[in-house]
Amino acid sequence: MEPIVEVRDLSGGYSPRRPVLRDLTFAVAPGEMVGLIGLNGAGKSTTIRHLLGLMKPFSGTVRIGGVTLEEDPERYRRSFAYVPETPILFDELTVQEHLRLTAMAYGIDESRYAERSERLLGEFRMADKRSAFAAHLSKGMKQKVMIMNALLASPPLYVIDEPFLGLDPLAVRSLLERLDEEKRSGSAILVSSHILSMLEGYCDRYLLLHDGRLIVSGTLDALREAAGMPGASLERLFFRFIAPERDAYGT
Repeated sequence: MEPIVEVRDLSGGYSPRRPVLRDLTFAVAPGEMVGLIGLNGAGKSTTIRHLLGLMKPFSGTVRIGGVTLEEDPERYRRSFAYVPETPILFDELTVQEHLRLTAMAYGIDESRYAERSERLLGEFRMADKRSAFAAHLSKGMKQKVMIMNALLASPPLYVIDEPFLGLDPLAVRSLLERLDEEKRSGSAILVSSHILSMLEGYCDRYLLLHDGRLIVSGTLDALREAAGMPGASLERLFFRFIAPERDAYGT
């Protein structure tokens, strides 16, 4: 099965003299949820920016849906939906208008838009806020709008950065259940978060970045085997690979 995301030998960042990412290679297949984890400054956000086409690689390639951004910009951009850590909305548009704008951008017909939008408004308990302007929403509600927009598009790939911040417990559960549903429908999901306990129960594989390099990757069992720690939690494995001196104290 061809991967939705294919990153090969990627080096990139802000200056060729001091690249943030070094020879990064990974792929995400259809029907797979992959957790991108690492300390602050490890290169997670820079990786995401390269996937979004906001940064140009110094070397290497990034393909989404089988094409690079240069080969087919429209196909590349329509192949993914992005949920950023900090929600970005139009203050003078309502919740419903944001959803309709997304439907127009992704070419979603009216009947599918009506069905999907109503379902999402109900699942994320935002039906009574459909006519509210973004400027009047709380941060958590704005994050819900960003998530609903991504799920409305139902793209081959979801790129999600720290999705749990600001969400109430019901919204977190709705998000995880919907992502699991999208995964089972064949979408690929790349999610970055510091809340490792959330990722542990849902991700199929993990990519652990450190100082711009991929130091270990694989399923939870593969990471346990690599660390020699059968049954260890993802958080405990994280410490073993990143800060073994702390793990020695069981913290």
